[in-house]
Amino acid sequence: MDRIFQIGDFVFRLCCPEEITPPDNFMKFTAETGVSEYTYHIEVSDRLPRPDGKVTAQRPDLTVFQNASGESRLIGIKGTGEYYACYREVADDRAEITLARDQIRGLHFDPVFTSLFALERRLVKKDSMVLHCAYMEYRGGAILFSAPSETGKTTQANLWEKYRGSRTVNGDRALLGKKDGRWTAQGWPVCGTSEVCNNEAIPIRAVVMLSQAKENRAERLTPGRAFPLLYSQITVNKWNTSDHVHTMDLIEDFLGRVPVLHLRCTISEEAVACLERALQNLDA
Repeated sequence: MDRIFQIGDFVFRLCCPEEITPPDNFMKFTAETGVSEYTYHIEVSDRLPRPDGKVTAQRPDLTVFQNASGESRLIGIKGTGEYYACYREVADDRAEITLARDQIRGLHFDPVFTSLFALERRLVKKDSMVLHCAYMEYRGGAILFSAPSETGKTTQANLWEKYRGSRTVNGDRALLGKKDGRWTAQGWPVCGTSEVCNNEAIPIRAVVMLSQAKENRAERLTPGRAFPLLYSQITVNKWNTSDHVHTMDLIEDFLGRVPVLHLRCTISEEAVACLERALQNLDA
């Protein structure tokens, strides 16, 4: 395969052997036109290389190295104890990825395949951030339900579909970026267990931080209160100081332009009505 893709404002070329088949959701970001600014070369090997450089971050599923050429990563899957790929930046516009031959079967999972490319490193330079959320379209605007896993993001999005005729664009992630100076929710090739993944860009109406409760209550958060909640759900490479600082600057800009609400909610139509009233009050 030798094909051009575009995610947000990032246009890149992917070159890989025919035995590698990107997941269907990733293929939704194939670009019909556009000039590639970055190239990823994938090869398959019986043995992964060991990157050079200083270890700057380490966790069970990832080891990050820094050297003169840039960043390298050994990438694994939580709970397996094994790495399935090695990512190496070899030039300002090129990265080489080596896949373990016996791990190719796992690449059909969206997060496993997408993790190969360190996309958040390229996208932060495009003033974009990846938010863990259920991305919903309602009356031409995007509403993003965000919270830690198992809090009920998909549940609330489904309630809005049922009672207000909204539409889920992605059940697990959204790329936040600007179009014509306005913060916009954009597609992302990972959708979690929701299986809902669309490549669409919609202006953001509001972000809704969720928590479970016995009664429904919605309030608009000040930027100071919203910042740590939003930060906790955005992909941030804390080991890279410049990217980390820039991400915090982007969050600050975002909070100055987009309302963030906190919805304490039940699983009910009343939760929908409660949030609907709060959204209407934003326009009052």
